[in-house]
Amino acid sequence: MKNTLKTFILLAGLTALLMAIGNALGGRNGLMIALVFAGLMNFVGYWFSDKIALSMSGAKPVAESEAPELHRMVRELSRRAELPMPRLYLIPSATPNAFATGRNPQHSAVAVTSGIMNILSRDELEGVVAHELAHIKNRDILISSVAAMIAGAISQLAHMAQWAMMFGGMSRDRDDDDGGGGLLGGLAMMIVGPIAAMLIQMAISRSREYQADATGAQICGRPLSLANALLKLENGNQRFPMNVNPAQAQMYIANPLRAGGIASLFSTHPPMAERVKRLQDLAYHRA
Repeated sequence: MKNTLKTFILLAGLTALLMAIGNALGGRNGLMIALVFAGLMNFVGYWFSDKIALSMSGAKPVAESEAPELHRMVRELSRRAELPMPRLYLIPSATPNAFATGRNPQHSAVAVTSGIMNILSRDELEGVVAHELAHIKNRDILISSVAAMIAGAISQLAHMAQWAMMFGGMSRDRDDDDGGGGLLGGLAMMIVGPIAAMLIQMAISRSREYQADATGAQICGRPLSLANALLKLENGNQRFPMNVNPAQAQMYIANPLRAGGIASLFSTHPPMAERVKRLQDLAYHRA
């Protein structure tokens, strides 16, 4: 409940930031442009995010005849989670990882890499699949898609404003009226806005990962299996980072990009040590 409330507060903040940037850069007209951008990008994200994600990852559909054990596992975990069976995909990559996508439980998909099938035990793989089903159950894909699209709209508005300034498109009348405050405010929004949007989007992603770990542990019934899997995944992804678009990194259960030092502050994933500790605490309280 705490993570859910935090997520909606962050989403509200992201939306407010979009509107503030639109207003600062173009007054009422800028605000309307911002809202149109948000609407269009959310429409695309809602209806096509799964197709885009699967295509960009190179995932291929897996028939039951090709992976009967995987299908049985996912079907059983879906039953426990009270979810329809998602479509299954395999990503031809030696890096161990997985993600879920889809606008709702009826149009969902789970994709796993070939690498994850090779290094995890059955119990650990169940923990990972349960985590992905938790994302579907909690509607995280929709939430993260909306957050990504709003953040993208903010960045796009900032780029448009930069071009507008280069060609004198920002209103000089506003500068005359407020003594240059409008121009300074617009400049500040162009610089700070995209950074703030990125940080809020990352905070939303981290919050949903914690929630998916907790829900996934309930679905599979073994928090330690998921904790052990996460440790193996972190090690595998640090040794062999995936070649993925950074915008897609938040979808995966483990950060597919190599991150360390100050870069970890801008990670879309919570610290793995903290995720494992929370799962261990869950296991202790279940005992």
